[in-house]
Amino acid sequence: MRLLASLLAALTVTTDAFSPASRSRVLNDLREMRMTGAGGAASPDYVEGGGNIGPPPDLPSLLLHNRIVYIGMPLVPAVTELVIAELLYLNYEDQNKPVTMYINSSGTTTATGQPVGFETEAFAIADVMKYIRPPVNTVAIGQAFGAAAMILSQGQKGGRAALPNATIQLNQPRSQGQGQASDIAIRAREVAHNRKTSCELIAQATGKPLSVVVEDCQRVKYLQPDEAVEYGLIDRVIRKEDMSMLAAAPAFMAQL
Repeated sequence: MRLLASLLAALTVTTDAFSPASRSRVLNDLREMRMTGAGGAASPDYVEGGGNIGPPPDLPSLLLHNRIVYIGMPLVPAVTELVIAELLYLNYEDQNKPVTMYINSSGTTTATGQPVGFETEAFAIADVMKYIRPPVNTVAIGQAFGAAAMILSQGQKGGRAALPNATIQLNQPRSQGQGQASDIAIRAREVAHNRKTSCELIAQATGKPLSVVVEDCQRVKYLQPDEAVEYGLIDRVIRKEDMSMLAAAPAFMAQL
């Protein structure tokens, strides 16, 4: 598929910031997607008007071609690598068209609160959102908890939104320190630093004093979409009359 071929070519240039092992893994995954499609099995040729024009587009390619990035899992390293790769590619493809990021993630923990990632994963995504030239609009669907809520707030001012039944949660990072007491103490200092950084990013995005954000993040704080608007995490709630913006027909046939 031309889109994945273009993505592979772009990432060959733009993944220099990854470690060699990470860069190799991302490129190999993309090559496999290009050969087999998203389902992992060989894709039959797609025929339109009697002409053989190659395999049908996979879902990630459709979303990417429409400049959509979807975060639908906790922020583990594999998710971070893919999201950053997509953002870098979209910056390479067109530096003026906006990107829409849909977020349905429990952040760096599972839904039950078990840590599965580090806040640095979220910081990497937030930094790249600001590094690339296209504006990044963010939309919360389902849940945006912890670090995912921070990413939600980092979208383009005026372009941060949530669907009516989304839930947004503020909390503080959890320590994953194990081993000797000295190692646990070092990890605790890093967790405190990450908590301060996360709160500073939220304070900048919401316009609230840092002390208020720090206090709110001391314990779990749930916000419904209208409350998130009032808090300053998002700019609006997308209701039924606004749904047309989500229903645009995908434009991908020209890329086949």
